[in-house]
Amino acid sequence: MFSYYLDLATRSLKRSRGLTVLMVLAIGFGVAASMTTFAVFRAVSGDPIPWKSSKLFVPQIDMWGPKAHGKDNSEPPDAMDYTDAMALMRAHRAKYQSALYQISPSVVPADASKHPINVSGHAVYSEFFPMVEPPFKYGSGWTAQDDTQRAAVAVISSKLNEKLFGGENSLGRTINIEGKDYRVVGVLGDWNPQPRFYDIVNTGGFSSGTEDVFIPFERAIAVGMPNDGNTNCNEIPAESGFVGLQRSSCIWMAFLVQLDDAAAVQAYREYLDGYAKDQQLAGRFGWAPNNRLRNIPDWLDSQHVVPSDTKVSLLVALGLLVVCLVNTAGLLLAKFLRRSSEIGVRRALGAKRSAIYAQFLTEAGIVGAAGGVLGLLLTGVGVASVSWVLPKDIAALARIDLSLLALTLLVAVVATVLAGLYPTFRASRVQPAWQLKSN
Repeated sequence: MFSYYLDLATRSLKRSRGLTVLMVLAIGFGVAASMTTFAVFRAVSGDPIPWKSSKLFVPQIDMWGPKAHGKDNSEPPDAMDYTDAMALMRAHRAKYQSALYQISPSVVPADASKHPINVSGHAVYSEFFPMVEPPFKYGSGWTAQDDTQRAAVAVISSKLNEKLFGGENSLGRTINIEGKDYRVVGVLGDWNPQPRFYDIVNTGGFSSGTEDVFIPFERAIAVGMPNDGNTNCNEIPAESGFVGLQRSSCIWMAFLVQLDDAAAVQAYREYLDGYAKDQQLAGRFGWAPNNRLRNIPDWLDSQHVVPSDTKVSLLVALGLLVVCLVNTAGLLLAKFLRRSSEIGVRRALGAKRSAIYAQFLTEAGIVGAAGGVLGLLLTGVGVASVSWVLPKDIAALARIDLSLLALTLLVAVVATVLAGLYPTFRASRVQPAWQLKSN
């Protein structure tokens, strides 16, 4: 019977080509708008490390006091100064932990004919790698002993490995970073988490480029590798330069810890409060402890990583889809009721209401499928064009994959069938006797 209903629906749609085109266009544009904005929203609101984001935490310590953030905002600074970061590292109250800051050194290729390469990266501790679990193509991170000895070792990206060594296994080979040789101990695989959860403060959450190099934190400090990220100060540092920055109350470091259970989380909160009280007793803090400890999802939410523009755009696009569906429902109602005489004859010949439902919902499904195909094409155009209205770093994250294609078709068909329920209900209530008398 489905093939019969399909044939009837096809003939009906061909008889009203103009009306059919209008419905397909309405569904196509509505679905495309909603799926394009959904592709962007999905990219920016996803969990960057879903298997353990609930175990990774960002501690915050209020080292500036209430005068810095005002009476209406009790939030402590979103980064750390060198003094507090080092105190937390020495205490080591988490399973894994790492202070980190952004660097942007020059890498000099061994081939003298090639120009130096400006790269981006971070100075981190060895525990950073087992904590965030990046994939390694070759080797691994360095050891805790390398941290202590300020060893000249590095982990590089596969992209940088391709530039310097042609993609070969480069473990044990040296690279020149800012005029000093570093031994390669690891080459990362394909890894570019979005949002960049381990350093939201400096990246804003999103970055189209990959991290090219990681070096030991203590080594970077020892050689005076400057901070290339954000630096915020509540007062002018007493000393200038990189050493002065370390001795100041300026915030310029991210900090990440791994706490595996509720007991560990509670113990770390108590440690932070105890640390702040100790600083208060020592005269460094003149205010009560004001700390925060948030896991990655809560941290991303507190930093408003998902741009409000994308949320508003998604709501607007869904509203447009609803308007398109209402218009489609109106067109289907007019089309179906115009065929009242046909329906009356079929009912008089014994057709059940369920048969009328099946016939007209099949027709609505065909309109939805056609609108879905058009929506696929328009979604592709929309995803390719979002950089016109959104920042490029965010727009670059939107991708078309099989799941998005399948969802686009599913939304188009299901939405159109739902829009056709009321017109079909009205059509099925046609009284055969009235139609036969009037015709």
